[in-house]
Amino acid sequence: MNRKLTLLYIGVDLHKNHHTAIMMNCLHEKLGELKFDNKPSAFPVFLKEVNKIAKKEGLTPIFGLEDVGGYGRGLAMFLIENKYEVKAVNPALTVSMRRSSPNNKKTDAWDAECVARILISNLDTLPNANPLDLYYAISQLVTRRANIVSVVTGIKLQLHQLLGYHYPSYKKFFSQVDGKTALAFWRKYPSPSCLKGVGVDELANFLYKKSNRYLSTKKAEEILSLVEQDGDTSKGYQEANDFLVKDVVRDIIIRERQLDQIDAELKKHMAILDYKLETMHGISTVTAAELIAEIGV
Repeated sequence: MNRKLTLLYIGVDLHKNHHTAIMMNCLHEKLGELKFDNKPSAFPVFLKEVNKIAKKEGLTPIFGLEDVGGYGRGLAMFLIENKYEVKAVNPALTVSMRRSSPNNKKTDAWDAECVARILISNLDTLPNANPLDLYYAISQLVTRRANIVSVVTGIKLQLHQLLGYHYPSYKKFFSQVDGKTALAFWRKYPSPSCLKGVGVDELANFLYKKSNRYLSTKKAEEILSLVEQDGDTSKGYQEANDFLVKDVVRDIIIRERQLDQIDAELKKHMAILDYKLETMHGISTVTAAELIAEIGV
């Protein structure tokens, strides 16, 4: 007998708080609809109801899920651990079916039915769901990193704005405004008022220590000269303005440390996979992790 005739096709529309499942046979006849909470305690109850219908119809359950790496990850892992076949349905296929149908109503039940129909039509080509913990961990690390990078970008824009008020020539001070030495300088000398009484030797000694013996007297002379050329930029409530610069710099330093920690975690977890994508020109550990997060599941 053709395998397709023996299966009960369950398409599941996945959400953060609940899922909706539609059950169909190979003739696209709807055999049942179930709605259940997205939590581990609800999965066995859902599976029990599925098996009731499967037994009644004399069919073997097979599941189709779109988001096996997100809201549907818990359900996918539960089903796989219980020895059920689970297929990963590309969301683009569901969207295409929804748009091509005369049924324009977007409901959870209709979305689940679209998944079930795709499961029937594309059974032989759909990949098996593979929501492994390692891929999930890498995916979450990549997401966390992207969020922090986005935040850091906004904070650095604020730093540029604040420095522009205090040091009109600030971009000439250092090759990188947010480099390690530059951040140390802005933190200690958030405005020219903090440089009053600071001589070349004192500033050179500071730069020498913060730049790992790279910058010294010449750079100190250059900075002090630029500050003098800019003129008096002091403002009312200067202490508050100085506090803002220090606080923004401190925030950047903290975020950069977070990124370093995440990058270390990514490197450690990527080593387990041993894909060696980083050996390819232009692909860093972060880029490799982003690729794995996108296609790993």
